[in-house]
Amino acid sequence: MSRTSAGIVGRPVGFASEVMSQTLRENVNAASQRPEVAEAIERLYAELQLEIDARRPLCVISGRCCKFDEYGHRLYVTTLELATFMRRRAGTPVPEFTDPGSCPFQSNKLCGVHAIRPFGCRMFFCDATAADWQQAAYERYHAKLKQLHEELAVPYAYVEWRVALGMLSDPD
Repeated sequence: MSRTSAGIVGRPVGFASEVMSQTLRENVNAASQRPEVAEAIERLYAELQLEIDARRPLCVISGRCCKFDEYGHRLYVTTLELATFMRRRAGTPVPEFTDPGSCPFQSNKLCGVHAIRPFGCRMFFCDATAADWQQAAYERYHAKLKQLHEELAVPYAYVEWRVALGMLSDPD
């Protein structure tokens, strides 16, 4: 296995958390400085959007998708997604986690970062008909994300969204 395909997955504890936080922060910061990283992710997101548009899933703007604990799901992100997200946020701090079970960017059932939201947010729909195609599309595009890590020589990490935001926000 190559260095870039090994990855950080899940929620670390203790010393592993400190090492992981520092490594993830360094990898995200380095990748966020590279315009070709954001361009590659944005091309992938545009390709994905074409597929989603063709399927026409229903979004009723209930806000449940951002209520991770309540809805019973988790959002995971990769190094490249985090780098692109941080680049597009241009140093704007992450809002406080007022509800630890939800996304900190949700406000009044709406996404405050909709234009730059991660891949998983783009893929998830509460629409029951989306279940027929969502998983296969997710797997296909996630494989493309992993391939981009290889092509761009960015170490791959797959980390829960709120954990990743905390790691990137915490200077220590």
